[in-house]
Amino acid sequence: MEREFEGKKALVTGGTQGMGKAIALRLAAGGADVIVAARNIPEDFPLKAVAADISTAEGTKSIIENVSDCFGCPDILVNNAGGSKSPAGGYLAHSDAEWQHMFELNLFGAVRLDRGFLPLMTKRKSGVIIHISSIQSHKPIYESTLGYAAAKAALNNYSKALSLEVAKFGVRVNSISPGFIETGAARAYIELLAENKKISEDAARAEIISYIGGIPLGRTGRPEEVAELAAFLASEKAGWITGVEYRIDGGTIQTL
Repeated sequence: MEREFEGKKALVTGGTQGMGKAIALRLAAGGADVIVAARNIPEDFPLKAVAADISTAEGTKSIIENVSDCFGCPDILVNNAGGSKSPAGGYLAHSDAEWQHMFELNLFGAVRLDRGFLPLMTKRKSGVIIHISSIQSHKPIYESTLGYAAAKAALNNYSKALSLEVAKFGVRVNSISPGFIETGAARAYIELLAENKKISEDAARAEIISYIGGIPLGRTGRPEEVAELAAFLASEKAGWITGVEYRIDGGTIQTL
């Protein structure tokens, strides 16, 4: 593998599992000095890590301080942390607290980290920021992830606006919107669905794929495939790409 990130420093939030872990390991394999941030850090995690909750102002402040003490300002910032555990039931099931938490976790955490590191990036006239969004920003599932989808749509809009503001300083900002990526958490949901409905895991997986509108390529995605896209966008190969949202969904979203 190319050592395209030799001498670069990277921060990946939500970097101990799923897509975040795959991205962090890919950047490290490319030579980057990587630190991850997550609420819980496994004892055997192979990279430097800081434990903090990105959904709070105190958590993002802790991340900024710890990363700054560790290696200064990152060259690559991947805002990956996010997710939804909203109750099913549509808009009536979403309280004010639930809405607020979805935006704190999926939007404001990234905004705060960007605000913490961008002044140094713009001063040195280099840096890459990648926001991990979701195809639900275009294809929301109102029954269960209404707040999450709205927050990710806001993240996309913010990412585009931010890219326009900082491009003149040599800082690139892009976003990635994955579709159904079979992370550990996704597999656990497949297993739970299969158990609850007394069907096979393949049948449960197919039911989810049908529910989101299908995947023309015929399979779920892998975290490592998202990591490769993130690595490309973080590299000099993408040096003239900014302000773009990349969907990686096997063809689920067909037009925009």
